[in-house]
Amino acid sequence: MGETTASWEHCLEHAAASDIGLRRANNQDSMTVALANSQETWLKRGHLFMVADGMGAHAAGELASKIATDVVALSYCKLVELSPPQAVLEAFRDANEQIYDRAQASLDFKGMGTTGTLLVLLPEGALLGHAGDSRAYRLRGERFEQLTFDHSLVWEMRAAGQFPEGAIPSHIPKNIITRSLGPNPSVQADLEGPFPLQIGDTFLLCSDGLSGEVADKEMGAILGCLSPVEAVRALIDLANLRGGPDNITVLVARVTGAQIAEGGPPLPEPEDEQPATRPISSLVWTLLGVCVLTCLGFAAMGHFLAAAVAALGAVVSAIIALVQRYGSDQSAWFAGRLLGKGPYTACSRAAGKEFAGRVAEIVREVRGAAKNEKCDVDWDTVDAFEKHATAAEEKGDYTRVIRERFRAMSFIMEQLKHHRHKPPDDESVLG
Repeated sequence: MGETTASWEHCLEHAAASDIGLRRANNQDSMTVALANSQETWLKRGHLFMVADGMGAHAAGELASKIATDVVALSYCKLVELSPPQAVLEAFRDANEQIYDRAQASLDFKGMGTTGTLLVLLPEGALLGHAGDSRAYRLRGERFEQLTFDHSLVWEMRAAGQFPEGAIPSHIPKNIITRSLGPNPSVQADLEGPFPLQIGDTFLLCSDGLSGEVADKEMGAILGCLSPVEAVRALIDLANLRGGPDNITVLVARVTGAQIAEGGPPLPEPEDEQPATRPISSLVWTLLGVCVLTCLGFAAMGHFLAAAVAALGAVVSAIIALVQRYGSDQSAWFAGRLLGKGPYTACSRAAGKEFAGRVAEIVREVRGAAKNEKCDVDWDTVDAFEKHATAAEEKGDYTRVIRERFRAMSFIMEQLKHHRHKPPDDESVLG
């Protein structure tokens, strides 16, 4: 475990994985995690997480998504003179420009692009930068919310009122995205948040290889019942069980405590308790001096009304000087105002007896598939998971039931992956 990760393990759990799926020859998704290396960096730049889903022939999509995750993370962290939202936008512009320029330089990469969904956890809250149809979600208690807007033809038409919520005409293609990094010389990225953080908040970033196969309620249930590491594995397995038609990338981050670095480099001690000061404009000094001298001059001549007006000007100048010297600087960017219009969807996470029964069904079908393929599975381990689930079910603890059954599912899936030498011919293990 790296020193940076160790500094935050008491207050932040995270896990990420990317899977090729069952129908693709290569993985065009990319992801990155950059945790603050000190308390000072956390206060200024926070923790960064990003998922990108590339598009383009040959290796173009892979390259585009890799450029996006590398450049956005690097640029955001370097642009310390900008506020976090400004730095996010500038980082997306920088990544877009580099992908576009690379595409123009080679016919093999012509038209390549990528989605990009960025999550930054800051003291002010969760800030998101977004282009495309990869998604960011938040689970808080029983409520599971999509924090980003899909830049897709379906979502854009629905937002324009061309068809009602939930009713998508069959003739509208669902895989056309309307915004991405790289295909055009410029890009407009959305900003969302910052959404204030609470202990227990769990964030999910994913490519459409997951969201296209697993319902929001199911994602929420898995996040609510499993640790981030187990949730990432279960979500990818479930998407593959339903056909795995695309690459699947899943990143989960859970806030478990106050964000105070432990084990990282200490912050320098302040030399005194005086507030930080900044220079005062020479124009303000000049105005203050003129007002004071004018006040004294009029008072000496007995023009007390004019002296009072000049004195008022001196007071105003002094207030301006104090604000410039001790007032908040540009780093106080939040001021309670949310960017964007998220969350865009919300639901209660699936739970309880009905969902636990559905997971039991999935386990039975995966078990059957493994036996049909004569896969050498440690069935004693699977039976132990089922025994724990049955005991929990008798007590009405459906969170534990769901947890144990997903553990059984993922265990069998892992054995199947080792057993297979080629993808299955049918659409999915579940049929």
